[in-house]
Amino acid sequence: MAITKMWTGSDKYICDKELAQAFHMARVIGMPLLIEGEPGTGKTELPLQFAEDLGAKLFVYPVGSKSNVEQFVAKFDHVKYLRDSQVEILNAQREEKGLENRLSTGGRNTENLQDYVLKGPAAEAFSTPNSVLLIDEIDKAPREFPNDLLYALSHRKFVMPESGEMIEVSEENMPAIVITSNREQELPTAFKGRCVYHYISFPTPETMHEIVQKHFPELNESLEQKCISMFYQMRSLGLDRAPATRELLSWIKYLKSFEEAEALTRVNKVEGLGVLIKNQNDMEKVKARIFGKSS
Repeated sequence: MAITKMWTGSDKYICDKELAQAFHMARVIGMPLLIEGEPGTGKTELPLQFAEDLGAKLFVYPVGSKSNVEQFVAKFDHVKYLRDSQVEILNAQREEKGLENRLSTGGRNTENLQDYVLKGPAAEAFSTPNSVLLIDEIDKAPREFPNDLLYALSHRKFVMPESGEMIEVSEENMPAIVITSNREQELPTAFKGRCVYHYISFPTPETMHEIVQKHFPELNESLEQKCISMFYQMRSLGLDRAPATRELLSWIKYLKSFEEAEALTRVNKVEGLGVLIKNQNDMEKVKARIFGKSS
């Protein structure tokens, strides 16, 4: 039976009410949860923290521009099959000559095609009860990739290449599937129709305080307030790429390496800005508008 109890986060992750409800619904009805939102808002962390908190087996497929269903589901190792076939021929010839020593195929048998199927994260997750499957940044994939997943998402099964083995899972035992997207390209309507959808809004300063406290519970209050205040000032400047939550946390991690008084001094300087700002135009704008400096 799949784990469908409402999950509202852990000691390391804040899962707001709407996200928790969407994730719960997806697991109850056996559908993937498609999460969109700005980079750095915790989309990827949801399945990672869920799996860690519940001790569930986690399978991850990071999507790229050359991703395809064969990598995601399974592929047949034709090279290994050919080599083993040649080994079997050589062993037969050796036996005819009365030679006792046999070449090894590592326990594989060419008559059992399943020995040559290399399962990807999808096939592994569908074969593992109560597992978690993360398909990360699907918007980076070629358009045919999400389209090719429609059958599997609708029928909850995969057919293994060459061997014809069927890996099928019931609605109740469907792995918890989370698919993330940064909306670099629009996903096919039919694909989105097979998912429960949720958009993660950027955290409010109040929620950001809770997030920071999760990661740095002993952080000096003045330092935290100063960092969060400056962070949201930067986000209000209309930058080409506004800093995200993970970048704020990285900045704080850097500042924590100093004594509190020294850290507060460094917050008021440009030092450490490179962990928040990622291009030259934004850097100049922040320096001019917040620090009153120009190059």
